[in-house]
Amino acid sequence: MASKAGRNMEQKIQYRKIPMQNIVCRLRQRETFSCRPGTHFTAVRHFYKNVFPNFTVTNVEKPPCYLRKFSPSGKYFIAFSMDQTALEIYEFRGSDAAGNKLQKSRNEYLLTTSGNERFAQNVRLQLFNIFFTKKSSTILTRSGEQLNRECSLFTCDGKFVIVGAAKDLHESRHPLTSNMFRNNEAVTGFRNHVETYTLSIVELATGQVTDSKVFLHDKIFLSHNQGLYLYKSTLAVLCVQQQTIHIYQITEEGMFIEVRTIGRFCHEDDYLVHQQGLSGQQQAYKEQTINSLKHRLLVHLFKRAAASGEPYRLRRFYQYFDHFLGLRMWKMQLLDQQHLLIKYASEDVVTLQIQDPNSQPSFFMVYNMETTQVLGVYENTSEELAGLFENFCDMFRNASLYYEVDFACSSSSSIYARQIQENFRQTIINAKFGGHLEATRRVLSQLPISAQSYTSSPYVDLSLYSYDDKWVSVLERPKNCGDHPIRFYCRDSGLLRFKIFTSHHRMQPSSSKRLVAFVFHPFEPFAISVQRTNQAYMVNFHLRYTLI
Repeated sequence: MASKAGRNMEQKIQYRKIPMQNIVCRLRQRETFSCRPGTHFTAVRHFYKNVFPNFTVTNVEKPPCYLRKFSPSGKYFIAFSMDQTALEIYEFRGSDAAGNKLQKSRNEYLLTTSGNERFAQNVRLQLFNIFFTKKSSTILTRSGEQLNRECSLFTCDGKFVIVGAAKDLHESRHPLTSNMFRNNEAVTGFRNHVETYTLSIVELATGQVTDSKVFLHDKIFLSHNQGLYLYKSTLAVLCVQQQTIHIYQITEEGMFIEVRTIGRFCHEDDYLVHQQGLSGQQQAYKEQTINSLKHRLLVHLFKRAAASGEPYRLRRFYQYFDHFLGLRMWKMQLLDQQHLLIKYASEDVVTLQIQDPNSQPSFFMVYNMETTQVLGVYENTSEELAGLFENFCDMFRNASLYYEVDFACSSSSSIYARQIQENFRQTIINAKFGGHLEATRRVLSQLPISAQSYTSSPYVDLSLYSYDDKWVSVLERPKNCGDHPIRFYCRDSGLLRFKIFTSHHRMQPSSSKRLVAFVFHPFEPFAISVQRTNQAYMVNFHLRYTLI
């Protein structure tokens, strides 16, 4: 009876049919069967399931520099010199450049044995120069300045890159009060931490500096492009100390053209009107009036409370009026060429005097630069804004502005990314001291999103591959380094496709804190992982290698 029941179960179970995985069959099908209209690029992208980085070379010898990232075209790779004074530009020679050099390898990673120590050592010494050819090294700093190695923005045409440098102000040369505080909204908590910043535009093909802008006695968060945002040819710079947003247009020749300044005034001619109404000379930081941008925020909140028809909401507005008045701009991003998303928080949060700033109350404002209207204000616990972010995540990320087709992998365009987002939400809801409100706050803590923070590599596309996002993800941020290789499974078949090795058998014990940052090529099967253990760095190359 048991054997008969087992046979009946086997007859009822319908095994999933695995799609064909052979690249020859896929090429033949592409030649003989036309795909649906509008799906050509998606169909071609599936060939990345057959061509992938299946070989790892650990501990590659590199020049004395900090590796940054590839240009959107994949042709150039930028790095910063070890003293952070120069920008180094390399030309990428293709993912197959080292094919002949690795002919003796028969494993998934370069293995050092008793018989091939010299071969392995030569490969590690020469591999960087095989893949990259140095084009230029341009010194961008003046005396005392240092480039921020986590700040770089590529223009939409792929010709230029914008980098930032900062210089601490010497105590003996402390600026005047009128220079430190140029309006009555200026932050006072940075009194001893203001710096001078320089933004430079560098042409990738020649390494020449085409233009630069200097910001004196200010505070700009350059790390991970938090204080800068580039949308197509529009650049926004948030000066936190002066509470001012500068809008520039980047020309085709790589020049800065100042379009407007938002903060104390909103319209271009506001300053002239303001000067005409003054009876005498007055320092800007001593003004008793509310600046233009903050005034628009307060007016919007007042009108929203009045429009509700409930006296309770008006009383709440008056109750928290001083709190609203004390809000300061913390972060911002461009939603498009006309709209800004600005995050406001208290001065203690903005000046980083609180250990967990994302747990503090904050507000998001959507602002139209052309009409100077405030379109919406949301708290950091707003379910409405969280829903907009999850359903239209690609509009916030702007990750595919530089490519012909949008392959963004987000919760609004991928059911697998949406599942990860829902799992994250449920984890916060079910955690101790969690709940729906805390989950919404944690989701909105991602906003505003820094520019060019997401990779477009097909090998982290969740519609093509399944992997553990704990170790690697589309967000270009350092991750914890595991003791085992990262496995990538084909999404349609569930078969193991390739592994990425980040650990080394001679590394320090696992008790040491290890972080790894991945730099993927935009479209070729090539990636770089920079592993940090305490103060030691190790560079690994992950490339395509076919056994012959």
